[in-house]
Amino acid sequence: MADLWNNPDVVILGAGAAGLMCALTAAQQGRRVLVLEKANRVGKKILMSGGGRCNFTNYIVEPENYICGNPHFPKAALKRYTPWDFIALVELYQIPYEERKHTQLFCLNSAQDILAMLLQECAQVGVQIQTRCELQGVEALAGVGSSRYLVQVLVEEASRTIECDSLVIATGALSIPTLGGSGAGYELAAQFGLSVTNRRAGLVPLMFSDHIRGLCGRLSGLALEVKVSCNGQSFVENLLFTHRGMSGPAILQISNYWLPGDSIYLDLLPADDAALWLIEAKREQPVVHLKTMLTHKLAKSLVTELLALFWPTLAASSLADITDQQLRQIGEQINHWQLKPSASEGYRTAEVTLGGVDTDGISSKTMEAKGQPGLYFIGEVLDVSGHLGGFNFQWAWSSGYSAGLVA
Repeated sequence: MADLWNNPDVVILGAGAAGLMCALTAAQQGRRVLVLEKANRVGKKILMSGGGRCNFTNYIVEPENYICGNPHFPKAALKRYTPWDFIALVELYQIPYEERKHTQLFCLNSAQDILAMLLQECAQVGVQIQTRCELQGVEALAGVGSSRYLVQVLVEEASRTIECDSLVIATGALSIPTLGGSGAGYELAAQFGLSVTNRRAGLVPLMFSDHIRGLCGRLSGLALEVKVSCNGQSFVENLLFTHRGMSGPAILQISNYWLPGDSIYLDLLPADDAALWLIEAKREQPVVHLKTMLTHKLAKSLVTELLALFWPTLAASSLADITDQQLRQIGEQINHWQLKPSASEGYRTAEVTLGGVDTDGISSKTMEAKGQPGLYFIGEVLDVSGHLGGFNFQWAWSSGYSAGLVA
């Protein structure tokens, strides 16, 4: 397959989820495909995702699960290649998987199963993959031949030049740079006249710089289900206290909608009207102390912190000694705790990058750049970001497949 270096039809920059799906799909159409990856191994983000179990898709995938400057943009690709298409491939390889909360699908054994499947599919159709490949430059060819792009790379300290008909940008984004993320795709987009929207870390833990940081540190490791809200969006998921602030699925989800200066609101008892519960408890168990009653539904360590923060004079009071109005205020605080994060943890721990190549300049059906034939952008480099729960992998599969059909 060494001749692919001299005459590939398609060059794909990036051997992550989107790049590998695009590669195998294009090769299945009879195209000669060369994949160039700068890291020392392919699919690093696949391997680390889902705690090593890879949350590879979700039974229920809707456009509403994505954040994009044009909310209609993801629809065509998601319809062209659905979760059921990927599930069928997983089942063909007899990879055991399980459904978890919120219809999320995970490998039962290891994320390595998904990567091995993709690599096997690529190998069967002659895809060539080169790792440790540093991109040096890309230019459009003005000639009348079949090649439209010239790609210059550095491989094993040797400079190589490749001509190709189609060039696919699957370089990922800025999140978790240790796994190979970079801004190379944005630079290429700008080079070819495409707009790039503002970018920021998404699906990322939030930090605090005030007294709440100390509270979080003392509660580090405690998890509980909450409803978290910000800017008109809400999620009911687990929250995890950390030494720096708050994490867990609830916080990762809401981080996509939080901006510096915004408050978030926590409902610590999302299944209960806390005020009503406390007032009823007062009538039924008037001699029970507030602290004792709260520990019926909340962790003792959390109750201790809340009492010290909000109701220090009532900590040792029985419910009978607390007025209904005070109980309503306590209930409101439990159901509507306002907090102002100081910052997110940034790209170092972010699972996605919000923003990216502006989809106004991309065909929603083929992922091809408008006005730049043969240039495609897929996966996270685009201004398409999914919620937590397998949606970002599904976007990788769907966008990679859509481009692979025509690249």
